[in-house]
Amino acid sequence: MGEHAESAKGEDTEVRAKRAPVNWRRTREQGFSFVASVVRWVGLVFAAILVLHVIFVIGSANPGNGIVSFVRSWADGLSLGFRDLFTPSDEKLRVLVNYGIAAIFWLVVSAILAKILRRIGGLGS
Repeated sequence: MGEHAESAKGEDTEVRAKRAPVNWRRTREQGFSFVASVVRWVGLVFAAILVLHVIFVIGSANPGNGIVSFVRSWADGLSLGFRDLFTPSDEKLRVLVNYGIAAIFWLVVSAILAKILRRIGGLGS
């Protein structure tokens, strides 16, 4: 039994020696690229929720509908300080402008953050 253990241990050492070395630079780049992609997708989803809210308001969707109220609750949180930036008398115009600006904000900010993350991940290249 001792001979078998010695043989297995020797094979394990040989397998470890044959493995390719880890390319940490590439791994870092892939990690930052993945995080940057997640940031872009989150920004896109946030913008989509805001645009859906605009569509529901302009289209006079039923505010009692579950989907409409769910989107409205998320859009209110995602609009940040833009919700009452402009105050035209027409509610539909107010929602279009303010929530539209908030959607553009999320797209721009997520694009900038993703670009920064990709640059950080590629440092030393």
